[in-house]
Amino acid sequence: MNQNFDVIIVGGGMVGAAVACSLGGSGLQVAVIENAPPQPFSSDQPHDLRVSALSIASKRILETVGAWQGIENRRVCPFRRMRVWETTGDTEFCSDDIDYPQLGYIVENRVIQLALLERLADFGNVTLISPAVINKIQYSVGKQTEIALDDGQVLSTKILVAADGGQSRVRQAVGLGVTSWDYKQHALVIYIETEYGQQDITWQRFVPTGPQAFLPLTGSYGSIVWYQSPDEVSRLKSLPLDELKSELMATFPNALGQVKNVLATASFPLKRQHAQAYVKPGVVLVGDAAHMINPLAGQGVNIGLLDAAALGEVLVDAVKQGLDPSELRVLKFYEKMRRNENLKMMTVMDVFYQVFSNEMLPVKILRNLGLGLAERILPAKNKVMRAAMGLEGKLPKLARGEPII
Repeated sequence: MNQNFDVIIVGGGMVGAAVACSLGGSGLQVAVIENAPPQPFSSDQPHDLRVSALSIASKRILETVGAWQGIENRRVCPFRRMRVWETTGDTEFCSDDIDYPQLGYIVENRVIQLALLERLADFGNVTLISPAVINKIQYSVGKQTEIALDDGQVLSTKILVAADGGQSRVRQAVGLGVTSWDYKQHALVIYIETEYGQQDITWQRFVPTGPQAFLPLTGSYGSIVWYQSPDEVSRLKSLPLDELKSELMATFPNALGQVKNVLATASFPLKRQHAQAYVKPGVVLVGDAAHMINPLAGQGVNIGLLDAAALGEVLVDAVKQGLDPSELRVLKFYEKMRRNENLKMMTVMDVFYQVFSNEMLPVKILRNLGLGLAERILPAKNKVMRAAMGLEGKLPKLARGEPII
């Protein structure tokens, strides 16, 4: 069976589903191919290990496409404070200082994905094909792209959107290269139960071996992210959970509070990757397929959702103006909106990583001085806070809370 679409999105994760929602109700016929649909959510389930810190801009995007209610109906933990410190340098950010109720929201990735996919069912112009396995991607400049699925379906499209992650099969199939390197560190994610009730603060402390971070979850639960060398992460993961709990209590600051239980762990390598171009004729990269960023400030999913919002805006505007949205000159508007913005964020995170992993005494003095000054100079502190909330720079309409359809 052959089917024709205007847009096919490969990958129905958070970013791919957000692209589809941004196009819901438009004049474009859209298909989303997802090979592994998420498991249904139940409020009595333990928290997933994979969580994201959503910015205010991301919340606006999700609200405007109609998915935020589905998140709130499941599980979300707002936070209003953010603390960063190292030895004598220390600063705490609070949403009250800029008259916002929250700085952001900690949400399980599966909850975000489920809410977005649930919203897709409301759009008559969007088809979700899941589960589905792609056998072949046939791409040629000047022709429609064909995708053959293992069930015999053949789909063709004018615009192919790669939302299939850092190892994107689409990106490789169409010949878009990347620049990448490893940070020689892994992040160990630890799901814990604490003695505290639900907290409203995220924090990150910098020590010579790497950052230590805490993200609050609903109830008395939290997520620890412990950055370490690959060998040390491997050792920590191999410990019985009670022994890992003892290591946490001996290593992490008192701000963590008493850890009642260590419930689960996972780990992943830290890697930076950026596509050399985001578009080709009839092809667009979004999210991790386009960029992978150091997770220090939790901006990966946020810049991915900004990609989704920008691409939706560009394609819808092209249709409104009577243009062919698959033309390269149209797709380059998206690349212009997002590539430099993403590169700036990636560069800031790289500088941050290098400065805080450097043990030279002058650098240590300067970074502690910087944290101390940030605490005292309110205009600079508030600007940093707004940047973390996704409220600085050129924002797509959806991130400003403006509909595009």
